[in-house]
Amino acid sequence: MSPKATTAAVSDPNAVLRASGASSSPVTLSIDIGGSGIKAMLLNARGKPISARERIVTPAVPTPSAVLRALEELRARLAGFDRVSVGFPGVVKNGVTYVAVNLHPKWANFPLERELEKRWKKPVRVANDAAVQGHGAVKGHGVELILTFGTGMGSAIFTDGKLCPGLELGHHPWREKTYEDYLGRRGLDKYGKKQWNKRLEEAIEQTAATFNWDHLYLGGGNTKKIAFRLPKNVSIVSNEEGILGGVKLWRE
Repeated sequence: MSPKATTAAVSDPNAVLRASGASSSPVTLSIDIGGSGIKAMLLNARGKPISARERIVTPAVPTPSAVLRALEELRARLAGFDRVSVGFPGVVKNGVTYVAVNLHPKWANFPLERELEKRWKKPVRVANDAAVQGHGAVKGHGVELILTFGTGMGSAIFTDGKLCPGLELGHHPWREKTYEDYLGRRGLDKYGKKQWNKRLEEAIEQTAATFNWDHLYLGGGNTKKIAFRLPKNVSIVSNEEGILGGVKLWRE
């Protein structure tokens, strides 16, 4: 490595990774917006990381303007991208956010995709965060369901690798409340780990009967609290899939 390249690597920890993937363009800035943290990473055209994963805490009052300021901070850390993919924790249609129960009411009818394109002068695609994580996890065979457990409960279903958009299972009535009431963070805090695991086992059985999935993927930070043996066609996926799936938004 030349002295000049060495200096660049020292001043920018992501420089070497970016350089190693520079020949595989376009480069995607993939962002995962969560209720507690916002993560981002640069990916090459094959969906492989070419930067470290950057993370900042989600603003305490996560209005659109507050989250956009946080996104600007992440963008400044990860320069040199050609396009942007965003996973958003709520209902998204045509780049517009409609419902974000675990963020803020002001996200109703917010044109996030258009706003980012205007600010960053790059093409942008926004989708539900569970859908993006599913894009990173699914194998493309049969019916595949993904459920994510963090602040809330996300969901997405794929048939032969194709996303069926619009599924919001977390807010569907189940037992006396909703799936999210039992399996999101407030359910975990209210009922405790033992009861949360019991309800998750029941939810696995219920979703299998409802969707006849061939494989179920479980994601999100609270999967580390799972304390029972999963069926052979149920697997835990890394949180990183919520970023790595960003490239596949551009193949739809």
